[in-house]
Amino acid sequence: MDDNQKLPADAKSAAPVTVPRFVAAKRQKRRLAVLTAYDYTWAGIVDAAGVDAILVGDTLGMVVQGHDTTLPVTLDEMIYHAEMVTRAVKRALVIVDMPFMTYQVSPETAIANAGRILKETRAACVKIEGGVNQAETIRAMTAADIPVMAHVGLKPQSVRMLGGMGKIQRDEQRLLDDARAAQDAGAFGIVLELIPRQLAAAITAELEIPTIGIGAGPDCDGQVLVLNDMLGLTDGFQPKFLKRYAELHGEAVQAATQYVTEVREGSFPDDAHSHD
Repeated sequence: MDDNQKLPADAKSAAPVTVPRFVAAKRQKRRLAVLTAYDYTWAGIVDAAGVDAILVGDTLGMVVQGHDTTLPVTLDEMIYHAEMVTRAVKRALVIVDMPFMTYQVSPETAIANAGRILKETRAACVKIEGGVNQAETIRAMTAADIPVMAHVGLKPQSVRMLGGMGKIQRDEQRLLDDARAAQDAGAFGIVLELIPRQLAAAITAELEIPTIGIGAGPDCDGQVLVLNDMLGLTDGFQPKFLKRYAELHGEAVQAATQYVTEVREGSFPDDAHSHD
């Protein structure tokens, strides 16, 4: 069996995933697989693996830049990373996070900033955090033909209000209201983060748009993980919802350590790695 045959069936299709195709997956009862990516190399890898969508997340502030929250990330930085990602992607839907204070000021500001993202990166759509409180903005953006994904439950950009990350969100009525408001305002999908699985299941059953869970149980229409976490590149980070599919941090340290040793002892480069 060759490598192409080992890929998921959808990965072998040349047809790109568009917003309508992404939405239609819910009606087709086809679960959606989403991963983050922040540069050309990793975007090409996860696209080749057959993901339905790549989220250029403002989580890059933490896993790429080394901040303790997503708040410092700028619009220019998101555009810079998203442009690298779209250059590599042949099939997956590319969704770009709008960073803190690029959409909260006013719907007009949100439209202008989202427009920059779409124009300068060739991404298909943007994601913003919020439901009821961002319904007017979602409605204005979609009226301007900007596809918007919403994000409710734990909202990382609200870390100062929440008092920290990683807290399960259990306000059932508020979460239901946020999800309904986002859909009614025109969002084409919604991320549900760190909410009880029963509530995520109820929201998923009620909504007509796809729900993408992270720490929200198995009943969502799809799942998203941060690529660096899933690959075990973020050493020591192990929340309950995270499954590590590899342990690349340890392997990378081991490989780099071997390189350092071989250079210092003079065994690299050897004859096989030298030109005559």
